[in-house]
Amino acid sequence: MRLAAPSDRGTIYDDPLSFNKSRKSEDELSALRKRSRTGRRIADYQRRQNDLIDSLLMPMEAHSEQARQAEEANRLPFIEPVLVYAAITSGSLSFLATAIDSVFDPASNFVLDWLHRKSEKLDLNKWPVGGSRLETTGNIVYGDMAAVNLVVVTEAARTIITHKGDDLNDFYLPSVIAVSVALGVKIMLFLYCFTIRQHSSQVQVLWEDHRNDLFVNGFGLLMSSGGSKWAWYLDPMGGLIIALGTMASWARTIYHEFELLTGKSAEPDFLHLVTYKAMTYTSDIISVDTVRAYHSGPNIIVEVDIVMDEQLSLRHTHDVSQMLQDKLETLPGVERAYVHVDYESTHTPEHRKKE
Repeated sequence: MRLAAPSDRGTIYDDPLSFNKSRKSEDELSALRKRSRTGRRIADYQRRQNDLIDSLLMPMEAHSEQARQAEEANRLPFIEPVLVYAAITSGSLSFLATAIDSVFDPASNFVLDWLHRKSEKLDLNKWPVGGSRLETTGNIVYGDMAAVNLVVVTEAARTIITHKGDDLNDFYLPSVIAVSVALGVKIMLFLYCFTIRQHSSQVQVLWEDHRNDLFVNGFGLLMSSGGSKWAWYLDPMGGLIIALGTMASWARTIYHEFELLTGKSAEPDFLHLVTYKAMTYTSDIISVDTVRAYHSGPNIIVEVDIVMDEQLSLRHTHDVSQMLQDKLETLPGVERAYVHVDYESTHTPEHRKKE
């Protein structure tokens, strides 16, 4: 899970462990970047540390608020039809592979949004753990549709093998203009997101998405035009490369979704966040014994073992653990949190099967 970074880095939050003393200023980071390649790597590391400190100090409610600030402009609806138009009118395999890649992303978002709404309406008596894994399963099934690119692969291979002569492909100016316009819009969105990507993790993801689209759309435009101007085989080769790349990308997505279904651990930064929030929640918590966070589909199950004074009343320890649990469940992506209270931490690990 990607942690949100505060959009207002000037905001001052409580810092009981004085983490802010370890922050590096922008001037210090710039000075590091002016050094050798090692200095740039150190600057990148220090910036990540700054982001981690910002995330740790941000109140849990602020994490939830930023998670609700979804970016609505992540894809312009008219771009995909433009690419489909170019593929149909030109007959270009490069444009066809580009259009398939462009259509798949918003279509997958639509399917996942429908599955998300469906999962929230499941009968908890029949599905007591909720329906979050339905989204992951749906993504895996939808990812199998990437096999449609096999049509492009087959057609590209057939064209390369059976083509006779050195005649160039026909050049369809309207199709090239349509793809060029879509590419120009992507470039503007890419540059805009590039300037503000440090302010929000959602914008960072959006910037990466536009960057990837630029490579695919630009390469498709180049290979299609090249097949009309330089060598006929450039267009089927471009379609073949884009189709194989799209299939590889979706294969990686399916693998990632399987990891979520099988209970992969959450990212280290998220574990750091949960540990810090538990440590600093109240002075009644003497120490944090164990922190686990693992996926149950796209969401995360959190388990925290804390140590409190044995002289405290059962009512008080229950109230503290319950309030901490409620707070942890406000973090974005947390489906369920379990807080276990003990009075010492020298015992053998609990909640494990004995062999």
